[in-house]
Amino acid sequence: MRVQDLESIRIKLASPEDILSWSHGEVTKPETINYRTQRAEKDGLFCEKIFGPERDYQCYCGKYRGIKYKGVICDRCGVEITKSQVRRERMGHILLATPVSHIWFLRGVPSSVGTILDIPMQQLERVIYFAAYIVTKVNEEAKRKVLEEIEKEYKRKIKSPASAKASAGKQKSKLKTKKKEKIKVQELKAARDRAREEVLTLKPLKVLSEVEYHDLSLKYGQVFEAGTGAETLRKIFEKIDLKKEISNLKKEFEKASPQNRKIILRRLRIFQGMERAKVRPEWMFMQVLPVLPPDLRPMVQLDGGRYASSDLNDLYRRVINRNNRLKYLLEINAPEVIVRNEKRMLQEAVDALIDNGMRKGTMTQATTGGRRLLKSLADMLKGKQGRFRQNLLGKRVDYSGRSVIVVGPQLKLNQCGLPKKMALELFKPFVIRKILEKELAYNVRGAARLIEEETDEVWAILEEVVKDKLVLLNRAPTLHRLGIQAFYPVLIEGETIQTHPLVCKAFNADFDGDQMAVHLPLSDEAQKESKERMLASLNLLKPATGTPIVTLYQDIVLGCYWLTRIEAGKKGEGKIFSNPEEAEISYELGNIDLKAKIKVRIKNEFTETSLGRILFNRAFPTNFPFQNQVIKIRDLENMVGGI
Repeated sequence: MRVQDLESIRIKLASPEDILSWSHGEVTKPETINYRTQRAEKDGLFCEKIFGPERDYQCYCGKYRGIKYKGVICDRCGVEITKSQVRRERMGHILLATPVSHIWFLRGVPSSVGTILDIPMQQLERVIYFAAYIVTKVNEEAKRKVLEEIEKEYKRKIKSPASAKASAGKQKSKLKTKKKEKIKVQELKAARDRAREEVLTLKPLKVLSEVEYHDLSLKYGQVFEAGTGAETLRKIFEKIDLKKEISNLKKEFEKASPQNRKIILRRLRIFQGMERAKVRPEWMFMQVLPVLPPDLRPMVQLDGGRYASSDLNDLYRRVINRNNRLKYLLEINAPEVIVRNEKRMLQEAVDALIDNGMRKGTMTQATTGGRRLLKSLADMLKGKQGRFRQNLLGKRVDYSGRSVIVVGPQLKLNQCGLPKKMALELFKPFVIRKILEKELAYNVRGAARLIEEETDEVWAILEEVVKDKLVLLNRAPTLHRLGIQAFYPVLIEGETIQTHPLVCKAFNADFDGDQMAVHLPLSDEAQKESKERMLASLNLLKPATGTPIVTLYQDIVLGCYWLTRIEAGKKGEGKIFSNPEEAEISYELGNIDLKAKIKVRIKNEFTETSLGRILFNRAFPTNFPFQNQVIKIRDLENMVGGI
């Protein structure tokens, strides 16, 4: 099946049967690679029998080699003869000794498990981590009998013969006895009310603390059943009838107050969504844990013989170790306290594997030191570097580069400074073609080797290739069409891209660490279109308003203001010159100051000005009016607009 054939993808809860159908085998050992053979351990996290061969068309033991045995399963090591690429696709599974809760559905906001049972998430969390109990069943008949027994006991103690004994005493003691009797009756009544309250509040899904559970189980053990851990909650979820719950909630919704309607509506949406997606609520508690393909959690050998491993391998190893230990404890009938503690540790290990960042105070850290948090499955999906934004939505483009921009005041408006090494990579195919044409190498591999050596001939060819070629500069976010413009590249040393200061406004860029992407139009048509439509010197006006976007600002404005300012008392003040050139020579000889007020003959007319203003006006066309005032930002905008 190709990606193009897919119309849509639905992400939903997977049943244990689905997870088993994806799997190619059970991972039972926490080992990864054998330290002596440097090969994957059997039934471990990199097992070739489960995930496929490490080498193309070669089994683990070496009995079968070559494509002619494709599809054969080795009778000695059990490895299928196929491409090693399957190690990116094939999944395994871990059969858990006890069900565990999925942290997303427990601690998500709002908590799906809490919404379904209508119990606060904090209470459910205590149940799942074996700090509290939840009532699963109440025997109504036994409950009624206990209530009757409490009432009988109360009446029997009220009719106690204590009062008869008291009447035989003296008159004084009678009053004391009556007072004591009254206090005793009140105490008995309070005790009866407490006992009745305890029994009446025993309802299914009531959460009890450990102390409450032990106290109530000793008194009324025959009335209720309670349990703790994810296993108990899974049993409760198995009994949920979605259709019945939806029907009951719809009836409740009609009678409920506006405040309660919100809660009912939230529960109703979850149940209806589950029914539509054909999902069972108990699937939120996992009995089978899928294991990611090994090539998506690689283990790479470093120079010193050590290995760099993905964090997921450490997290899976913790789960397998704890699961195997729990299986052993259950086999030998270990005490309940030890088993319960191991179940809690398994739950925490699975939580860390799925989403380590959601676990608040109990986040799992790397054993290598530095208190670094291990990257869980959720961390691989979310954020800028996650699978969705980085790989699925982020389109990677060939013949493109990216670097920080710096100012290049020596450049022309339609030029950009491109680092030599970046240009060599961008124009590599063109450089290879030129090398082959000049017979400096005889094949592409030889030409590529020559480029790697970065010889003088290569730089000369690069200069030749780059000449008259255009590149596109783009700064994100591209909010209007001037966010991408074409420039002639000028090869420079260093690693930063140089841009003309006047094009910054169109890109909304500045030089405080902004980055720009470079793209190379490959075909002649693309180059022609870039030259005719996208060249920076052709995009001087805002598309929205038609006003100039190439405006002088910041340090340029300051320079123009300083240059055109006249200050009293400066050297050479009051001197008269027959032409601007004469004034300039006088300045070079040190006779006048740039800001001194002088008279100069301009266009057959003596004008009171300064040498600074004369130099400023040289930047304009000859037919442009002489600007004889202190230049400010508004003046510059008007001048650029006029030109």
